[in-house]
Parts: sequence; structure tokens; C-alpha cells
Amino acid sequence: MSIDQDLKIAVILGSTRTGRFGPVVADWLLGHLGAREDMTADLVDLAATPLPTVFPPFGGELPPGEAELLAAVSPRLAAADAFVFVTPEYNHSFPAPLKNAIDWHNQQWHGKPIGFVSYGGLSGGLRAVEQLRVVMAELNSVTIRNTVSFHGAAQAFDADGKPRDPAADAAAKTLLDQLAWWAHALRDARRTRPFAV
Repeated sequence: MSIDQDLKIAVILGSTRTGRFGPVVADWLLGHLGAREDMTADLVDLAATPLPTVFPPFGGELPPGEAELLAAVSPRLAAADAFVFVTPEYNHSFPAPLKNAIDWHNQQWHGKPIGFVSYGGLSGGLRAVEQLRVVMAELNSVTIRNTVSFHGAAQAFDADGKPRDPAADAAAKTLLDQLAWWAHALRDARRTRPFAV
């Protein structure tokens, strides 16, 4: 498959907490993406690419420094054919930096599929995913039914960053297969008839 046909997948790492576990999960997912011939991955780490937290008035101009922060993320989201959010659960929801990144953008999400890889304690981050589904529906995205979740995440991976349960790798394949189907279908649809609200 040519590079032009490859699906561009933006992996958004939603936690910015010091000592976060997210990079372990993201690296594992990136390994799966790297093994596929139909996808190329772009890791958007919100700790490495922080976004402004104060919004201008509607129609207002951004200060130069804040515009530069957005410029490090927005074009990458616009170029993506699909997304995977890697998220923990904070207080029955998802992290504020992830909501901030979502809210700074709009058209970048339209008519594109989103998959979820979550991690946490007993719930495995699934309550964060359920809330994200509602938010992303408002932004005209399609969320993938199957998810990957890691319950007791710190104990779910070995010292090499590999999941102890091989079912996680099978779940990742299912997720990415479904994401590929939707990404191709929606990319073809957007090319035929650009998405309009």
C-alpha cells in the first residue's frame, strides 16, 4: 500500500500528570500501529505539546505565543484520518488537558473515527471513555465500539512494557481493524462529499 493510501492515525496521550503511566500504554499501542502496513501513527503527547487554557472571546485573536502552541497540534489533527485517545480516568471522567485539546478544535474532528485505549484502577478508565463518547458525538465524530482497557494498569504490564494478558494484544487488533474500516469509509465519504454542519 502506498504512503498516500496509508491511514494517518493521531494517537492523543491525554494525561499530563507527573509520573503518569500513559506513556507505557501509548508505546504499546504505537508498537501495534507500527506493525501494520495500512497505518502511520503520530503521537500527540499533550504534556510535550501543551495548549493554552484561556480561550479568547468568540472571533477574538490569540496572543502570538498561544497561536504557536496551537500550531504545534492543530495541523496534525487536521491531517489525521482517525484518532486513538489514550486516557486514564480522573474522578469518573477524563483528564482536563484532554478536554482542553478537544475544545480548542472543531472541524478537525468532523466525520472522523475515534478509538479508545483506557487505563486505571478497578474501572480501567471505562467511565472516561463513556463520557468521551458523548463529547465526541457533539463534534460529529464516530466512536469505535470496541475499546481496550487496562484494569489495575500498573500491574497489567511487565517491566518491558508488555501486557501480561495476551488478550490485550488481540483486543488492540480488533480495535485497529474496526478503526481502519471506519477511517477508510469516512475518508472516502469526505472526499466525495466534504463534511458540512
